[in-house]
Amino acid sequence: MMGYLLLNLLAARDPDDGSGYDASSDPSAASHHAAQGPIIELPDHWPGQLDLVNWCSHMGPALAALLIVAGIIYLLWGFKIFKTLMIINAIVVGALLGAVIGDKFGAVAPVAVVGAVLGAAVTWPTMKYAVAVKGAAFGTVLGATVWHSIGLDPKFAWSGAAIGLVTCGLLCFIIFRGCVVMFTSLQGSVMLILGLLGLIMKYEDASPHVGHYLTVKPFLLPLCIFIPTVIGMMYQQANPSASKPPSAPPKK
Repeated sequence: MMGYLLLNLLAARDPDDGSGYDASSDPSAASHHAAQGPIIELPDHWPGQLDLVNWCSHMGPALAALLIVAGIIYLLWGFKIFKTLMIINAIVVGALLGAVIGDKFGAVAPVAVVGAVLGAAVTWPTMKYAVAVKGAAFGTVLGATVWHSIGLDPKFAWSGAAIGLVTCGLLCFIIFRGCVVMFTSLQGSVMLILGLLGLIMKYEDASPHVGHYLTVKPFLLPLCIFIPTVIGMMYQQANPSASKPPSAPPKK
């Protein structure tokens, strides 16, 4: 869902054709834009694999490269720099929420900036609770995804989401370090795989084959996400320099 918002936010501005014409200063253009509907649209259903593949096919190469680099960082050094990564997550989520709210009032950029600042300001002094919120969010997505994957009634997917929310949220207070390693590895794996799919989809010869193969074998995409997640968790657990945050300076 965040991917849809980010894609729509990046695509919100029309490309400059080099003529120097500013559409924002034209009342007729503004009314035409208002008639087109909101710039940022929320999905009206739970995103499936075809939706993710379609999103990756429309992803720009810069965003794909950014996801790959960020995914590797989350996978390998997630726990060591988890505070910085949590701040980044809060900035992105705050900016997206601010953009959704600001789009209703015709002020996407200012409200997005305010949302990003507020997200970072709230997360920094409440880091432990912010990790629990992140765990609850991941648990919600995982619970709903598992509910859909095993073929249960989609109308009651909220039940699986609620189970995941409570379970993962409470686990963050019980096994904090393990949850941070798991969630950062999972987030890094998702970002890495989506970024790689975004680059692969740029090749016209490979794009239809990849889309068809993922449709025929729906277990392939979850498997591609699961394997890097486990590798990232094992690496962070086995490598002390990647699994231990920097120690505080000694008190004088």
